[in-house]
Amino acid sequence: MVTTPLLPSDYLDLVSPLRAGADLRGRIEAVHPETGAAATVVIRPGRGWRGHTAGQYVRIGVDVDGVRLWRAYSITSPTNRQDGRVTITVKAIPDGKVSNHLVRRAKPGTLIQLDQPTGDFVLPRATPPKVLYLTAGSGITPVMGMLRDIEFDDAVMVHCAPQPQDVIFRDELHDLVADKKLRLTEVHTATDGMLDIARLGELVPDWAERETWACGPAGLLDAAEEHWRVHGVQERLHTERFRPTVVVAGAGGEVTFSATGKTVDADGATPLLDIGEEAGVLMPSGCRMGICFGCVTPLKAGAVRDLRTGEITEAEPGVLIQTCVSAAAGPCDIER
Repeated sequence: MVTTPLLPSDYLDLVSPLRAGADLRGRIEAVHPETGAAATVVIRPGRGWRGHTAGQYVRIGVDVDGVRLWRAYSITSPTNRQDGRVTITVKAIPDGKVSNHLVRRAKPGTLIQLDQPTGDFVLPRATPPKVLYLTAGSGITPVMGMLRDIEFDDAVMVHCAPQPQDVIFRDELHDLVADKKLRLTEVHTATDGMLDIARLGELVPDWAERETWACGPAGLLDAAEEHWRVHGVQERLHTERFRPTVVVAGAGGEVTFSATGKTVDADGATPLLDIGEEAGVLMPSGCRMGICFGCVTPLKAGAVRDLRTGEITEAEPGVLIQTCVSAAAGPCDIER
C-alpha cells in the first residue's frame, strides 16, 4: 500500500539494479574503440549471470531514443576473466540503430538488459589437436572469445577484411603470432579481392585435417559449406551465421500492425521485424537470425514467407511467426 502504484522491487531496482533476484541487467563500464567502426563494450553483469562458454552470444536490450531494442552479440571475453566482467565487440553497420549507438554513443554507467548466453558455436570438451578459424569482418568476434579462452597446440586463422586497419583485434592477433600461438593469414579484400575458397589449400595445405570454425558473411559460409561437402569432410566444419540465408523473395504486400493501427507496404524480401521498426512499431527482437525466438508474434490474417526456406505460413487461430525471418507473402495482419 505504501509503494502503490509501484512495487517494492521497483524501488530496489533504483538502488541496486544488479542485485540477485532482479531482472538480469548489466552496466556498461567502458567502451574501447577497436577500429574506426568497431568497439568493445565492457559490461558488469548482474548477480544472476550464469557465465558463458567461449563462442556463445548474448542478447542485450538497449534503450535507443526512448525505445528498447534487442540485439545479439558474440561474447569476446574469456570465461575466466578475473573481475567478472564480460565484453561484446560491436561493429557499426549502416543504418544499424543499436550497433551505431553502442559504438558511438554508449556511455559508462548505462544500464542494459541481459539474457543468459546461448549458442552452439563452441569448442568440444576435448580440445582438437589442430584447428582452423575462417573468418571475415565481425565474424572474428566469437572466434576471439575462443582464442582468449584456450591455448591451442596448432591454431591457424584465415581472416578477411577490406584493409589492415579494418581487422578487429589486429594487434592482439599479431601478438599471438609473435608468441607462436597462432598462424595468421590476412586477406585484404580491397586489394587482394574476395577469398577464393578453392585457394584455401594454398594458404592452409592441411585444412581438411583441421576442425574448422567459420563465421562471416553468407557468401563466405555458403562457399565453405560447399567446399567441405565436396571434399567429404563436412563434419569438421562448424559455422555461425549472423544473418539467415535468404531464398528468392516473394511479391510482398500490405502489412497491418493491428495493435497500433499502422499499415505499410512491404516487399517480399524485408523481414517483418524491420518493416515494423521502420514504421515506429515496438517490435520484440533478439538474435535477428531465427535462433532465439525473441521476436515471435501472432499472425492474425494473411500469409508470410519464411526467408530461409521459402515456406508459406497462413494465419489461423494460435499461429505464431518469427518476424525476423518472415516477410509478407501478400496482405497480412501482425498483432503488434
